Amino acid sequence: MERLGPAAARSAGDAGTGAGASGRAAARRAQAEQREDRVAAGLSELERWLADRIAQGIARDRQTGLADWDDLARRLIDAQAPGVAGTVARLSRVLGAEDWPGLLLGEYALLHLLAVAHRRAAALPEPLRQTVRARVGFPVTRESVLATPAVRDHWDVLGERDEEQERLVARRVWLAGRTTGRVAMVLSFAPVGQPLESFPPPGTTFDGDLAFYPGASPLRALVTERRGPVGAGPPPGTKVSQVPALIAEVLAADPWTDSWPLVLAGVIPCLDGLAGEEGDALPLHPSAGVPWRLLAVSGGRPVTVAAEWTPRGVIPLTAWDEEGKVVRS
Repeated sequence: MERLGPAAARSAGDAGTGAGASGRAAARRAQAEQREDRVAAGLSELERWLADRIAQGIARDRQTGLADWDDLARRLIDAQAPGVAGTVARLSRVLGAEDWPGLLLGEYALLHLLAVAHRRAAALPEPLRQTVRARVGFPVTRESVLATPAVRDHWDVLGERDEEQERLVARRVWLAGRTTGRVAMVLSFAPVGQPLESFPPPGTTFDGDLAFYPGASPLRALVTERRGPVGAGPPPGTKVSQVPALIAEVLAADPWTDSWPLVLAGVIPCLDGLAGEEGDALPLHPSAGVPWRLLAVSGGRPVTVAAEWTPRGVIPLTAWDEEGKVVRS
């Protein structure tokens, strides 16, 4: 048997390594193409399911919806569309509302819009195409986000909200930049009962860099560097009368947005809403209840309130009284 010399052995090894890398790349491409096909088939099935549902009427959904949605969500998971599956799994939340038929029709419409947008993704502007893929459930790697230019600012920590999701606790931390005016959401997860990632408390401000996930209305972000706290006082806010136009702009870019941070200046908390100086008001989300703490802080006087906007009303997060003292809602 002929023996290879060191140089020849290295050459053969390099060739083998190159062939192996090429084979792995081809396997990844094939896997990605297979997923694309499965997602497309799953969303096509979703379109048919929605058409049948509307044709039959939604009156029976209050009785049979839970089982039907669970079955549909499982099929979408099998089709590797976890984002859409999660939306379907959460449809049951609307059934407790008095106006559940209208809310459910709205959710069905957004699901249909997402399925159609994915089918026509090639014709969409790139930021919207990325939004659609993220909503469907295609992953965006942390490395690709960190590779984008970071946004440096003094970031106000507006508030945080925890939500339990299938044995995990998801924490949303809302931020607003003093100079850029940008808002952001930092998302973290931990098993139930385990501590979540530490973060500066609501009402504080820090000097830091954020890298944003791609999309038509970029909101989710990663903190790439946090330099330290900054003494800044209450964050600058917007008037209640300006909120409809702001949310309309957000929804025009990303119709599937279901929450957005707001800083409201000069609002007076009421039993069922946050009233502006011009007489208009934003209704509270049904889950918010009566904002007794805000009422006590305000005492009928205007205050600054950070809140999370949702289609069903706002959820107060943090307030700053006349002296700049921070009160969590």
